[in-house]
Amino acid sequence: MIKGLFIMNKEPFDLVYPEEVRKEIESLADIYAKQMTTKVIQKDLSILEDVEVIFSGWGGPQLNRTLLDAAPNLKAFFYAAGSLKNIVTEESWNRDILITNAVKANAIPVAEFTLSQILFCLKNGWEFSRKFRNTRQYPTKPFDVPGAYKSTVGIISLSTVGRLVCELLKPFDIKVIAYDPFVKEEEANRLGVELCSLEEIFINANIVSLHTPLLDETNGMIGKEHFTKMLPNSSFINTARGAIVRESEMIGVLRSRSDITAILDVTFPEPPNQDSPLFSFENVILTPHLAGSEGKECGRMGFYMLEEFKRYLNGDSLKWLINKKDFSMLA
Repeated sequence: MIKGLFIMNKEPFDLVYPEEVRKEIESLADIYAKQMTTKVIQKDLSILEDVEVIFSGWGGPQLNRTLLDAAPNLKAFFYAAGSLKNIVTEESWNRDILITNAVKANAIPVAEFTLSQILFCLKNGWEFSRKFRNTRQYPTKPFDVPGAYKSTVGIISLSTVGRLVCELLKPFDIKVIAYDPFVKEEEANRLGVELCSLEEIFINANIVSLHTPLLDETNGMIGKEHFTKMLPNSSFINTARGAIVRESEMIGVLRSRSDITAILDVTFPEPPNQDSPLFSFENVILTPHLAGSEGKECGRMGFYMLEEFKRYLNGDSLKWLINKKDFSMLA
């Protein structure tokens, strides 16, 4: 039987790998030690001598030369989380370690969160909520809202999350436009979106939703020149990374344009500084990096890795395999 280990942070372990998932993994592999943290492993790397597969997640070990030298039999790394930026190294590529992750599983709750905000913002929900609270009176009906009929939603980056959001929007009478310089017309047509420039997203969309991975090329990609062109009473949703936005410039526009609502699940820094105007602006909704997998949702990531391990054992192609060519474009 293949020898395996669980290596990740202790606190989320039972959520990421719930009991039923662990039991099935343990029926398929010889898990020859209790779950350990990266810190514990580093104190005695000899535990890795026989390991062939590692099941990991948040707080997983970096696959550097030291670890790989201590794990000469390691063949596959199953990462029940999203970003692998702090895990994968050149040495792991050189060793041809099979690396797979649960980015698609983690993308599902982000896309669901985004959909909820898109639909609520198309009702100008946050704007009406704050006006109702301040005036304690209903505005005159019918309420002036774009609504989910013939409105336009702009998706920035057809990443894993961006594509899922497009799929979730298909049942609605909404026009979806997208900016992604790496996506061809054929793929955009399959997703039911119209490709356009980044500037056109902000000019034409009632809702702008950001799903770009944070790369050197995307750091500070969005600023004043974009926010100033947003439609009246439009909304901006960021569930990607705060550093993609030039925050001080965004704050300047939000200060002068109270009609724009910003739903920020991420900021830079994260959380915002205690004296940040984002805490006091009525047209800013801050959530604590809530969109990704939380609570029971974390178990989906472990389940995805269980299914991936079954494919590995059967000699099938891994569904979520990460390769070196595409790795540089991932979050």
